[in-house]
Amino acid sequence: MILYVIRHGDPIYDPDSLTEKGKRQAEAVGKRLALHGIDKVFASTNVRAQQTAQPTCDLTGNKMEIRDWMSEDNAARDFMMKDPENNDRWCWSFGINPTRYRKEETLALGDKWYEAFPFTHCNAKAGFERIGRESDAFLESLGYKHEGLKYKILNHTEERVAVFCHYGFGMTWLAYLLDIPPVLFWSTFTLNHTGVTIINFSNHSDGYTTPQVLALSDNSHLYGERLPYEFTNFIKL
Repeated sequence: MILYVIRHGDPIYDPDSLTEKGKRQAEAVGKRLALHGIDKVFASTNVRAQQTAQPTCDLTGNKMEIRDWMSEDNAARDFMMKDPENNDRWCWSFGINPTRYRKEETLALGDKWYEAFPFTHCNAKAGFERIGRESDAFLESLGYKHEGLKYKILNHTEERVAVFCHYGFGMTWLAYLLDIPPVLFWSTFTLNHTGVTIINFSNHSDGYTTPQVLALSDNSHLYGERLPYEFTNFIKL
């Protein structure tokens, strides 16, 4: 199985939707995914994710399947906190300056990383565990059962599955899915608008597999459509 995890296009958060630029990005990623085919399309309950997924559904003939556990609203309730440098605004706990939490003492906590700042200022532990449970159930429904650091192959599928989601949810899900300590993942990687992360679940003969990242937040479809390649409208690439 190949799993595609796609962040939504350039957004309008209120009302929840895509900008005209975001709609063009969604069309570009739809053309890209349609090139080799997609068998299943999932999206969160947020409109901006569904609008990003729609061109892929139109081009591949798939029905969009909505999943609430992929919602950015749920992730925000667990992982957002008052900005320690500006108490009038909210921010992602892992979105603050990573030098404030990428520390040896935080890593030394191991699976109890949530006992360190800034994760003590939100519901990070409960949120991470919730996404983990839902991830395991979702992957098992696709034919791969999480067992420790590996996945037991229940169904040797060659399906291509696309999930359209968000920054906060996606950053947390990928850390769990790949069994990478979240503090390291959050402080090292990020996801761009319509960035495509490609994860291969090879069907090994021993009956087990590990998810291997073939691409992380790739935006080559924007080049293909001659669209501006920028990181969330802030850094020109």
